[in-house]
Amino acid sequence: MKIVVLDGYTENPGDLSWEPLKALGEVIIHDRISYTDSPAIAEALNGAEIAVTNKTPISRETIDKCPNLKFIAVLATGYNVIDYNYAKQKGIAVANVPTYGTQIVGQYAVGLLLEICSHYQHHSDTVKQGKWQNNIDWCYWDFPMIELYGKTAGIIGLGRIGQSSAKILNAMGMKVLAYDTFQSDSGKQLATYVELDTLLASSDVIFLHCPLFPATEGIINRVNIAKMKNGVIIINNSRGQLVVEEDLADALNSGKVYAAGLDVVSTEPIKGDNPLLKARNCLITPHISWAAQAARQRIMDITVQNIKAYIDGKPINVVNK
Repeated sequence: MKIVVLDGYTENPGDLSWEPLKALGEVIIHDRISYTDSPAIAEALNGAEIAVTNKTPISRETIDKCPNLKFIAVLATGYNVIDYNYAKQKGIAVANVPTYGTQIVGQYAVGLLLEICSHYQHHSDTVKQGKWQNNIDWCYWDFPMIELYGKTAGIIGLGRIGQSSAKILNAMGMKVLAYDTFQSDSGKQLATYVELDTLLASSDVIFLHCPLFPATEGIINRVNIAKMKNGVIIINNSRGQLVVEEDLADALNSGKVYAAGLDVVSTEPIKGDNPLLKARNCLITPHISWAAQAARQRIMDITVQNIKAYIDGKPINVVNK
């Protein structure tokens, strides 16, 4: 059985082992294949029964060029890079890793907020540059220090990751609101469910932890930003397409939004003309919330389990049943 990994480097830059996967068949591992060159992707998958991908897209065109393809394993939770509905029509199962980074992604989201509130790196840099030793006072700060205790956090999407963030925010003494079309008992223990407009109007900080669906695409837009408090902080390490980037940039530059902490953008890698690159008080990191070694090891383990289950004729974690 031929298994082809299309973009293995980000999952395993050398600190994990591919051996459990290699035990399942003939395995070809590409560090990376062009994200936009469909012919190159199809060529890499030539003869493969199983494709393993993280962010390399597998389109209808690619599927049509790969008649041997029967199973697609996604090295991630999100699977919107796959034309999974067309794959279903062709009898190709698509399986994802439904949970692997719950704790680290929640931790990272709150970390973005803490950096915005206290500017740790900036002040460390200025100390090393000599500013403290030459300061006339015993301390200094170059930006306002924001205390989060008693403030209100609004979480859009209170699934596993949203709840992970909520636990940390509760421990910090914040009031936590949530908007989600599905309300769970576990969620009710961590947050107060409200309507979206109530969350937008009441929150000092807004976290995006929802999946990318037609109903959530562009949920942070000019209209919804206008409903928010002046000086709100927005945190997004879910999907870049949840944000209308021009609208957020305008709101940052006007001061309506005090700051944004982003680990995702609409097109990745980021394009040089993305308006958020020049926006005021916008912290951007390169989609690394998920990248702790422990989380990547879980991805590897679950992906191997997904492929084993397919080989055994009992596929699991299939998203296009």
